[in-house]
This record gives sequence, C-alpha cells and structure tokens, in this order.
Amino acid sequence: MFKQAVIAFLVLPGIVAFVIPIVWLGYIEHSKLVHPFALVVITVGVMALLWCVRDFYISGKGSLAPWAPPQKLVVSGLYRYSRNPMYVSVTIVLFGWALSFASIALTLYSLLVVLAFHIRVVFGEEPWLAQTYGKDWLNYSKRVPRWFF
Repeated sequence: MFKQAVIAFLVLPGIVAFVIPIVWLGYIEHSKLVHPFALVVITVGVMALLWCVRDFYISGKGSLAPWAPPQKLVVSGLYRYSRNPMYVSVTIVLFGWALSFASIALTLYSLLVVLAFHIRVVFGEEPWLAQTYGKDWLNYSKRVPRWFF
C-alpha cells in the first residue's frame, strides 16, 4: 500500500501542482523568480499536502489514489478543519507558483484547477463518501466545512 500511496502522490498532485507549472514557467513563459518570499507559500502548501497524504495512509488505511482509497473516513489532522485540505493544499501550491513568478497564465490555470476541484468534490467525491460512509459522513459534513470557510 505504501508504494501505491507514493505513486498516487507523484502522479496526481505531482502533475497538477508541480510538473505543469514548472514546464509552463521553464519552457513557455521563460519566467524568472519575481517574489522569492512567495516560495514560502509553496512550501506551506507542500507541507500541508504531505500531512494530508500521511493522514490518508495512517488514519484512513489507504491513499489518495482512486484505485486505493482510504478504508476509514479520515477526520483527523487538517481534516478537522476542512473536508478537502488536500485540494486546498494543491491550490496553495499553485497560487504560490503564480505569485512567485508573477504569472497571469498560472493564476488562470490555478483558478481553472480550483473550479475543477469544486466540481469533482460536489458531483463525484461527496456522493461517493455519503454512499460509502453513510451516517459518519453526514455527521462529519455537517460539522466540518467543505473548504476552510
């Protein structure tokens, strides 16, 4: 299961939050670092993302991969404050890239990713979680906001 968790981390958030922005910045925009302190934003996002992946693996007995989802509903760690801290973490990383390099294109990409995340959560994940975890999910979703607000 650890191998699946690592592969899922590298493939899923890895491509969205790192490969696409780095390729865009390096090969398309040829951007230079504009706001070096904004790299802290990326670091915060990465740390939060790793925390979430750890919680999925340890508390949930699974991974972020759709092919090996958590066996238990994860309600600890950052999941006490948001039902989707992993998506929030990826969003923080993306906006960190956009801010660090003052990239309008990456800002637009980040906004599109946020919209895609929202659609995926509302129409895909939440119905599946409700069906899978029943009353536990219902109680959790009433207590904890979808995002951080």
